[in-house]
Amino acid sequence: MQKFDLDLILKAQRRLQGQVVRTPLLSSAMLNDIVGADVYVKAECLQKTGAFKFRGAMFKLAELAPSDRNKGVITYSAGNHGQAVAAAAHQWGCPSVVVMPEHAPKIKQDNCRWWGAEVVLYNKDVEDREDVTQRLIESRGLTFVSPFDDPFIMAGQGTIGLEIAEQLAEVGATPDSVWLGCSGGGLASGTLTAMRAKCGNLESVLVEAEGYTKWQTALQKGEPVKLEHLPKTLIDGIAGPAVGALPFEVLKPIQPHTEVAYLEDAFQGMRTAFQYLKLVLEPGGAAALGTLIREKKRYEGKTVVVVCSGGNVDPDVFLQAWTH
Repeated sequence: MQKFDLDLILKAQRRLQGQVVRTPLLSSAMLNDIVGADVYVKAECLQKTGAFKFRGAMFKLAELAPSDRNKGVITYSAGNHGQAVAAAAHQWGCPSVVVMPEHAPKIKQDNCRWWGAEVVLYNKDVEDREDVTQRLIESRGLTFVSPFDDPFIMAGQGTIGLEIAEQLAEVGATPDSVWLGCSGGGLASGTLTAMRAKCGNLESVLVEAEGYTKWQTALQKGEPVKLEHLPKTLIDGIAGPAVGALPFEVLKPIQPHTEVAYLEDAFQGMRTAFQYLKLVLEPGGAAALGTLIREKKRYEGKTVVVVCSGGNVDPDVFLQAWTH
């Protein structure tokens, strides 16, 4: 098993140079006034495929043996990781299959297909995504690309943390806290490993969708957990059922704080990002920003980084954020 550490993140940064967007770290005097803090927003909604996931997928496929890559790759995803794998596979010229829940946003399904992926839909209420995926692996000989539980995926996402540290240094800012949405833990484990190495022992906050507080439970129990009841939610980008084993090993010693994002928090983040930063975010990509605004009294006078992880939102959901 490949070891996950800062060196692997640095390798990913070198390998991905010219392949991924160095997304901006944005600030707004108006947003700072609302929160009462200096807020820096990492705009991963501007990444290729509209979300941070392209970083990890591209690095993972780059590190696969050519024979494994050429047989075709498969993943399961609520959408953003699926798009990332489809796009990376397109660039490498290999087939891809994405297993998605039937209710996944149409824009995410359509984008996977645009990149050339075969989309296989399943009923989240009666089927397990891992079982559906495993059957396809066994019947077709495909190579699985994990959404989060893989050192190469984690390292690819960790390049976000390296960029944030570089961008903060460019403006002479020192972060007190970093907030990000969290599902399986690939983004959090990679980004926090890089930022803590470069910026020191800063506060880390994982934001989870209401009904999907698996990290809160896992950190309390001291072991990864998998949810059995999966309620429907528009905050789909951070609503996976399982805590990743490898991300848990990385995050457990850090002991990050956890916060619950309600739909109104996600919508608040979407409205705020659009109004003050001119960003279009999906609910899962905006949840951390909206929850920070809810909890702003704790951060008066602080410097806070928020990772806004994706912007693949159906138009009707974007409009709901303004009429909710």
